[in-house]
Amino acid sequence: MSIEMGKKFEQEQEIETVKNTETILVIDDSPTNLEVLYSALSSAGYEVLVEMDGMSGIEQVKNNPPDLILLDIMMPKLNGFETCRLLQADLSTKDIPIIFITALADIEEKVKGLSLGAVDYITKPFQQDEVLARVHLQLKLRRLNIELEQQKKLLEKRVEERTAELYQALEQLKKTQLQLVQSERTSSLGQIVAGIVHEVNNPIGLISTNLYYAKNYLEELINLVKLYQQKFPHPGKDIEDRMETMDLEHVLEDLPKLISSMKLGTDNIRGIMQSLRNFSRADGEQKKSVDIHEGIETTLLILQYRLKANPKRPAIQIVREYGNLPKIECYPGQLNQVFMNLLVNAIDSLDESFFTRRQSVAEVSSAIAPAVHSSLVHDKEQINMNKGSRTNPQIRICTNVDKEQVIISLANNAMGIPDLFPSQIFPPFFSTKPKTKGNELGLAISYQIITENHGGKLQCISSPNQGTEFIIQIPL
Repeated sequence: MSIEMGKKFEQEQEIETVKNTETILVIDDSPTNLEVLYSALSSAGYEVLVEMDGMSGIEQVKNNPPDLILLDIMMPKLNGFETCRLLQADLSTKDIPIIFITALADIEEKVKGLSLGAVDYITKPFQQDEVLARVHLQLKLRRLNIELEQQKKLLEKRVEERTAELYQALEQLKKTQLQLVQSERTSSLGQIVAGIVHEVNNPIGLISTNLYYAKNYLEELINLVKLYQQKFPHPGKDIEDRMETMDLEHVLEDLPKLISSMKLGTDNIRGIMQSLRNFSRADGEQKKSVDIHEGIETTLLILQYRLKANPKRPAIQIVREYGNLPKIECYPGQLNQVFMNLLVNAIDSLDESFFTRRQSVAEVSSAIAPAVHSSLVHDKEQINMNKGSRTNPQIRICTNVDKEQVIISLANNAMGIPDLFPSQIFPPFFSTKPKTKGNELGLAISYQIITENHGGKLQCISSPNQGTEFIIQIPL
């Protein structure tokens, strides 16, 4: 059994010898030492390079980096310690292990060498087995370190790849959430609006139909009364008194106008109901060819109550600068949702901006003398007049065609978005409004509808005290 183990050990040694392809650089000023080390290391299968001084050794390391360096300490000109220090200071050579060769047994010298970065010591006179054992151990440690570094880089690469995958998955999850929210809102809004339209249309239809007949009946009754007046010009004192009391002539003149006004009101209600239905209609799989201006006007009609004057501010002026647009292929329900989100955002900004301005003026009024205040207010009004929009809330809607795309601009003269890049407002759950109000998904959903569903662009241009403009670009 022991004989077999011995043969096996010899075979392993032969295999190990064949596998030794590492390069070892020996730096020593003694030819005898170089000859001994060269013979021992070459016999073990290593490729051996030799140099007789520190400077030549450093040049050799840079030109042909070895796997291990055997470095003599006591050398003229540049000793081993200084050579080691220079090699360790260079990023390209600092990872090459260095074994010092010395005849000194002083512990302080060994500590000094190890502190400079050496990994081991070999003492003279050489013991071949010891030299080979130490060399073999350090080369094995170097291989393990290289392998560990490679594994580390591979692991870092995998972590980066996995992180990128997780980030993409997170972004996709956010988009999916937005799509679900958008679909749910559109579906819910469509159901609610459809129910409201149905409930309102029934009584409005009844009233409108009855008004038609009521108008005919009234016309016949009025003609009959006029005929009585012609046939019986003197009906008697009681009837004449009643006619004077009720002002029959005024009633006969005003009653048809009253019926016409009621008919106009019911027609307006029907128009609003139809606008609601058009606004909330569900989009199918295919795009539809529509007039963009109709969607904008429908949205403005629905938001009419928000545009009126309130205790915080005057009425918001809508300035229309419509170009001659062709019908474009799009998802009209989704675009209406974008118009709604952007217009609501503009109205909220104007409400907040005007309230903030009024607060600032009130604070100034209470803090300064009346005469000074009067002067400041005059100056402020002059500044406002120069800027042209400080006391008049305004939303400007412009449309035009540029080459092969439709451009829709919605600009307001609110206070703008402070200390923020406009591109930062589109991620989900971002909001420029207080947490207690506003929609944190409106702009993100709008961005997704324009960029992904329509292949267009949505940009925001804003600066403090200069207002905000959203620009929609949709390819034809």
